[in-house]
Amino acid sequence: MNRIEYTVTQDVLADKGIRFANYIIDYIIQIGLGAAIGFVLGVISELTGNYALIDFFFYSGSIMEFVFGYLILLLYYTVFETLTGRTLAKFITKTKVVLYDGSKPSFNEILVRSLCRLIPFEQFSFLGNDSKGWHDSISKTYVVDIKKFEAKKQTFEELDEIGRIGE
Repeated sequence: MNRIEYTVTQDVLADKGIRFANYIIDYIIQIGLGAAIGFVLGVISELTGNYALIDFFFYSGSIMEFVFGYLILLLYYTVFETLTGRTLAKFITKTKVVLYDGSKPSFNEILVRSLCRLIPFEQFSFLGNDSKGWHDSISKTYVVDIKKFEAKKQTFEELDEIGRIGE
């Protein structure tokens, strides 16, 4: 008998409001991380008397600001989502990133997801009908409401177990 595999369905996906909240919270955290890094660099420069790094950032202009911001974005999303399947915002909103079958994405899938966030205006792409952003579609990942996801997956597994009893 063929086994039916669990797949993520529309009813367990995080809605647009939650996705927007995740974006805002994560963006604020990234700004805080940038400020904290700047503070630490300032303290180190003051303690060592070497201001070369501070001067580099101060005089390098907008391009370096974008590069620095993008590096923080890539590290933040890649590290958190690879290790936990969640960013700090997703912990707050009780959501997580999964693959179509509900499994945890690999490092490569998360890296693709993070790199897709660098696409201009990508942050607005999840406002479409299915509340999936380009970083979801391209990486073939989903952001799910953990409570709904776990309940539906457990029901699926219990029904699958009942189906196998008669085999």
